[in-house]
Amino acid sequence: MSKDVASLTREPMQRRPFFRLLDTSAPGPALFVRVIVGWVFLSEGIQKFLFPGTLGVGRFIKIGIPSPAFTAPFVGVVEIVAGTLIAFGFLTRLAAIALLIDIAVAIARTKVPMLVQKGFWSTMHEARTDLAMAFCLVFLLWSGGGIWSVDERLLRRSR
Repeated sequence: MSKDVASLTREPMQRRPFFRLLDTSAPGPALFVRVIVGWVFLSEGIQKFLFPGTLGVGRFIKIGIPSPAFTAPFVGVVEIVAGTLIAFGFLTRLAAIALLIDIAVAIARTKVPMLVQKGFWSTMHEARTDLAMAFCLVFLLWSGGGIWSVDERLLRRSR
């Protein structure tokens, strides 16, 4: 075995890429951010299936998302899975990336046209939840799930 390969196999677990992904610098109260963000996305994902005409395929048709029969259920599943992962603090950063893409598309397809049509203040009123969710996701991407997360527990167990 070469020296490089041997050093990789003895590398502490927390330095391996997967465990770096789990690392967190967020304090315990990040739990509250995780739970509300996770719950909002989980709830929205479920509603895409419960109310497909207004929140699922029908909504995607209305706002011009391509292939709405595929994309609406796909986005619903992403929101359910990633929202659940964030709520529990498991793979928090990966889930935050998926949901940041989701919210960025939502803002681009609904709020940017509104900004052009209705102006700044109307758009800010309508976009408040989207913007709050986006900033909370950036916080979770930046700092991880916090000390009361599955990520932290797995990381602690690997040490």
